[in-house]
Amino acid sequence: MNKLEDELERAAQIIKRGGLVAFPTETVYGLGANALDEDAVARIYKVKRRPLASPLIVHVADEVMARTLVVDWPERAQQLAARFWPGPLTLVLKKAEIVPDLVTAGLSSVGVRVPAHKIALELIQRAGVPIAAPSANRFTEISPTTAAHVRQSLGDTVDMVLDGGPSEVGIESTVVSLTRDIPMVLRPGMISQQQLEEATGVPWQQQEDTPQIMQSPGQHFKHYAPNTPLYVFKNRFETPPGRGLILDLPPEREAYASNLYAVLHEADEQGWDWIGLVEPPDKPEWEGIRDRLRRASADTQPK
Repeated sequence: MNKLEDELERAAQIIKRGGLVAFPTETVYGLGANALDEDAVARIYKVKRRPLASPLIVHVADEVMARTLVVDWPERAQQLAARFWPGPLTLVLKKAEIVPDLVTAGLSSVGVRVPAHKIALELIQRAGVPIAAPSANRFTEISPTTAAHVRQSLGDTVDMVLDGGPSEVGIESTVVSLTRDIPMVLRPGMISQQQLEEATGVPWQQQEDTPQIMQSPGQHFKHYAPNTPLYVFKNRFETPPGRGLILDLPPEREAYASNLYAVLHEADEQGWDWIGLVEPPDKPEWEGIRDRLRRASADTQPK
C-alpha cells in the first residue's frame, strides 16, 4: 500500500467513525463528514462557525448513490448528470427520509453532486457513505484551494487533511434546483445557465440575489471574503486611499477562476490596507466569478 492509499484508508475510517476530513475536489477543498450521521454533521457547523440555516452539499460517488438520497429522479436530473457528472454541478432534489434535517437546514430538498477528483471519489467509495462537505474554511472567509489554506483556516479542529494539490476549477459548484416545474440556478458557477439550457432543452430561471430562505450554500450577502477590504473597480484608476494592491489575473475565464482564491489568500497575508480587482467581463459565462466577487467585496460596495 503506497502513501496515498494509506492516507485514503485512514481518512475513510475517520469518516466512518464520525470524524471530519478535509479533502480536495476539483472546485475547492471540502470539510467532510458522513452525511447520514447527524452528530458528525453537527461538528461541521461547529468547526466552520456556520449558521444552521445554511444547507450543506452532499458528495456522492455516482448516480446510484445520489438516488438513495432523493425521493425521485426526474428526467432533467438524468440529463444533467449524464452531461456534467462527475463535475462542478450540484442538483437540488426532494430529499429522502434518510438524510438528516441538519444537512438540509430543515428544507425538504437536498443538494447532491459527484466530484470530478480522483481522491474525493476514492474517499467516498472507501467510506461507503455519502459525504456532506461545505468548503473547508471558516464561514464567509475565502474558500480553500490548497491543503495549506485549510490548515491556516481550521488548524487542528479537523481530524485529517488530505492533500491533493491545488483545486483546478477554483470556485464552488453551480447549484441548481429541480424541485419545481421551471428549473432554477440557485448559485452560479463555471457551468453556465446557457449550458444548462442546452442540456435540458428548456429555459431556466435565476434565483433572486437575496433569497428569504437559503436553498443553497453561498447565498449570504457577504461570502468568500478576505480579511483585508476588497474592492472591485471599473478601472485601475479609481483606487481608495491607503496602501493597496491591485491584483492581476489571467484574462481567460477558466484560468481566472482557478487562480482567484489562491491570489486572494496570498494578498490577504501581506498587510495591505486594501486589495483591488478590475471587474471581469459582464457576460453570462462569467456570472459565477462575478457572483463570488460581489459577495467577497460586499463591505466595500456602494450602499
